[in-house]
Amino acid sequence: MNRTHSRSMLGAFIRAHRERLPVPASATGRRRTPGWRREELAEATGVGVTWITWLEQGRDVSASAQALARLADALRLNPAERASLFDLAGRRDPVDAVQPMGDVAQALLGLPALLEVPCYLLDPRWSARAWNAAAQALFKGWLDTDDEDKNLLRYVFVSPQARALIGDWSGRAHRLVAEFRADFSRRPSDGALLELIEELSQRSSDFARLWREQTVFAREGGLRSFMLPGVGLQQYRQTTLVPASFKDFKLVCLAPVEGRS
Repeated sequence: MNRTHSRSMLGAFIRAHRERLPVPASATGRRRTPGWRREELAEATGVGVTWITWLEQGRDVSASAQALARLADALRLNPAERASLFDLAGRRDPVDAVQPMGDVAQALLGLPALLEVPCYLLDPRWSARAWNAAAQALFKGWLDTDDEDKNLLRYVFVSPQARALIGDWSGRAHRLVAEFRADFSRRPSDGALLELIEELSQRSSDFARLWREQTVFAREGGLRSFMLPGVGLQQYRQTTLVPASFKDFKLVCLAPVEGRS
């Protein structure tokens, strides 16, 4: 989709939602179109009428993220509509909300228990919030302990058990930090994440080095190898699912690969 087409779609989107707004109680005179007038939307947004007009006409005008945020509020957009507005405008929502850490649906926490393969649920700070018995048996020193700290990065970079368990630890560590950086970019002001990065940088020279590299990867699945005591090298195929209502969470599933070791 080229920018001309995108601007046209943005203009149609704004006009449609403007015309869906209920007529202001203070409105006077005859109205030829439903909803709000451009002048009313401009006043509610704190911008000029010309800016609203040109946006609706699909012209190439500057639309800052802050102005779009005020426009979204004035149009009374729901979260999905607001996301569409910013997507069409090619901007990032400055108040893009993330789910409160404590507000996790019980149905989401219960997902790992529904699966037989090792499965765990990561929150936005990469701490396991729920896991099943198979994952607890696999991840020694992390999910099988009474320690309340279930952060995956602390486990990988600080625990000696993780280095013994994870096949190709160096490669996986590099990948994890790059994936974590992609998530961090969505919450760069999260104090807990900043503290975690500072702590790991001090406790692990490997993490500090990888973090300085600034590598960013999207999260991918694929084969994962584990060295199990008394069993040897075992492989799993990892799949990560993102719940629609909690997009900052990840449900990580590990299906055993039969016949491979």
